[in-house]
Amino acid sequence: MPTDAPIDLLPDAPALPSEENRPVQGLLLDVDGPIASPETRTVPPGIITDLLLLAAAGWPVVFNTGRSDHFIRTQVMQSMLDVGIPAGVTFHAVCEKGGTWFSFTADGAGEVFVDQGLALPTSFADDIRDLVEEKYAHLMFFDETKLAMVSVEQSLAAKNAEYLEGQAHFDNDVFNVMHSHDMGVRRLERDEPDSAGEVGYRIDPTIISTDIESVRVGKDLGAERALTLVAPLMDLPHTWRTVGDSRTDYAMADYLHEQGFDVAHVDVRPADGIPDKPYEVVTEGPLIHEEAGAAFFARCVASLSWNAGGPDGVARH
Repeated sequence: MPTDAPIDLLPDAPALPSEENRPVQGLLLDVDGPIASPETRTVPPGIITDLLLLAAAGWPVVFNTGRSDHFIRTQVMQSMLDVGIPAGVTFHAVCEKGGTWFSFTADGAGEVFVDQGLALPTSFADDIRDLVEEKYAHLMFFDETKLAMVSVEQSLAAKNAEYLEGQAHFDNDVFNVMHSHDMGVRRLERDEPDSAGEVGYRIDPTIISTDIESVRVGKDLGAERALTLVAPLMDLPHTWRTVGDSRTDYAMADYLHEQGFDVAHVDVRPADGIPDKPYEVVTEGPLIHEEAGAAFFARCVASLSWNAGGPDGVARH
């Protein structure tokens, strides 16, 4: 899914790595689940350290998430800055499933870009905010940090079982709001076109949220943007590992495989079912969510041939 939206290039981008230091593989990472705990919404320190070590080794690390840029800056970037991002390392974050993106270094975040062609109408977002406040505030909150999509998320005080029960009613109410705006919408197998017979939007429920988004966004669009962000800074590695916790995250690996890359997908919640794919699917035994992610990143770090202290002053955990 090509886009004409501008790409964020930091003015102080590092020079291309020398031939002998070219990256071994690229990492394209969902955030909720494999990195941030679905329960606490925070990132374990060990994952932060390992991602810093891998990036310092020349591995391109790109976050490909439905989360907002605000979440990445506060929960991921700031933790990395606190530990210390090595000089010359650039991380990239493709947020809102390709709707927004930015890059960050030891100097902090670059400009956040928004593909306005994918953004939902403000009037619709206002109606969803009102719906949450009137009927569902005991279960969820309206995510004020989203710039392209409209999202609600389970409140930390709510029990997940109660949230999921309420989510079904909320999603049905969203259909009614979208009808009032003449917005054609899809949720799973249910399609309700607009007055022109088109379906331009999607209701995407997860275990802790509902995203309302353009049908053009997705983890495949995020993967395309990821390659466009990495390519100006280094030769793209042929080998990539994608990591996610939902079936939609496989779209990252699907896109890379279709582009001819050597890819494997790490599924940190395989109990939802592992689809038949033309590439390798990796699991971490009985571990799930951020514990599985941590185990995978630790194995990646173990594959590096550095001394115990790590490069550029980044300490091992």
